[in-house]
Amino acid sequence: MLFGFEWDLSNPLAFAISILPILLIGMWVTIQATVVGFFVALVLGLIFAILKSAPSRFIAWPARLVTEFIRDTPLLVQLFFLYYVLPEYGIVLPAFMTGALALGLQYSAYTSEVYRAGIEAVGRDQHEAARALNLPSARTFTHIVVPQAIPRIVPAMGNYLVSIMKDVPVLSVVTVLEMLNVAKIIGDRTFNYLIPLSMVGGLYLIMTLVASAGVRLLDRYLPKQGLPLK
Repeated sequence: MLFGFEWDLSNPLAFAISILPILLIGMWVTIQATVVGFFVALVLGLIFAILKSAPSRFIAWPARLVTEFIRDTPLLVQLFFLYYVLPEYGIVLPAFMTGALALGLQYSAYTSEVYRAGIEAVGRDQHEAARALNLPSARTFTHIVVPQAIPRIVPAMGNYLVSIMKDVPVLSVVTVLEMLNVAKIIGDRTFNYLIPLSMVGGLYLIMTLVASAGVRLLDRYLPKQGLPLK
């Protein structure tokens, strides 16, 4: 008995069924890390996109340098920095939160470019019409530009959601018990890697297919002319 579960190693099917509950626990951790990391990427990406579009070079250039640095350095380096360096300065975060933040930080550099492309795709006539109506810049951005940009960026954001999900196994290096790490532990203790790793591959395939289908469904039903705001 390992991890509190009885494992029958003599029968492959029985072994697969017996390890499924613990893999599903790891799958739940994977989903949580994906959701938190994607949320961080969405929020930080929007902030970076706004800063990079600022009229002042003293704001836009540092934002571009930061996003370029984030994009051009490996996720693993950023993860190690957050996990091992920040505690030296008194900032100690749980392994799960550190991993989710690292994922969000890495992908915020990419989502910022998606936001920028979506915002720039909104025609200049929309800005001119808002200016003619004497709308404040903030209201123009939140009520005119963003609602029209969102439908345009959904497919690209969906791709990054799937990418974040597939990068979650990197968190195993900081002891996060996500699905692949659980499968590796099972393989180490039973000397049977084929079944647990194959099951992890199948579960990842199911998760990515579901996420992709959800993104396609969202893209299909979002109004292309923009989200309605009351």
